[in-house]
Amino acid sequence: MGMPETVTSSTQSRVLLNSDLGEGFGLHEFGNDAELMKLIDVANVACGFHAGDPDVMNRTVGLAAENGVAVGAHPGLPDPTGFGRRRMALTPDEAESVILYQVGALTAFLAKHGLELHHLKPHGALYGMLAGDEELMVAAAGVARQFGVPFYGLAGTAHESVCRAMDVDFVPELYVDLNYGPQGQLLIQRRPEPTDPAAAADRVRRAIVGEPVHAVDGSPLSIEFRSICVHSDAPNSVAVASAVRDVLTNR
Repeated sequence: MGMPETVTSSTQSRVLLNSDLGEGFGLHEFGNDAELMKLIDVANVACGFHAGDPDVMNRTVGLAAENGVAVGAHPGLPDPTGFGRRRMALTPDEAESVILYQVGALTAFLAKHGLELHHLKPHGALYGMLAGDEELMVAAAGVARQFGVPFYGLAGTAHESVCRAMDVDFVPELYVDLNYGPQGQLLIQRRPEPTDPAAAADRVRRAIVGEPVHAVDGSPLSIEFRSICVHSDAPNSVAVASAVRDVLTNR
């Protein structure tokens, strides 16, 4: 999975900061949603399968509305025990149903709070499965097209190629708290670890001017992006998001 060269439009247009929020059940919530909402442009809100029960979704969407943050759907695999980070065998029809069910649930809370669905971005293992399987990705892109919203994903993968083929707006992402493999693939962690805020800021600063991001083996990767993701469940996610926001504000 080779990564395309960074295009000029990625560095000239506004880059949005996004974060995965609303990832909890009942009294058990993860992340730093209240503080991150003050820093981000876009919230990817969990829709109930890997995390995010109805009350959590309601509170998270309400918090986004209060802070002027756009909300996208963050559907995951039906695996709360594994937090949606374990792969499952799905047919394209099953993938479509899993995604459609969750996006539909979130839109009800968006309507309640006077917001519209901004985009669709899969969570965890589902994100990776769609990146490498065109048939599954066709099902996911179909849901994005049904709701008339962009799809957030990884450039140079089935995320991008299928969206282009289906005329679905595609928003490529840069990750600052996950490492990349030598082929440009994201190395998903089962448990979050702290990220050095200075290193995250440096990655963004370099990528914005077209300099390469280095894979874990040192390979240079040129990554196209229009949005930057900071995960909410790392211990110092607020510090990381603040460092990235400073770079974007002062670019």
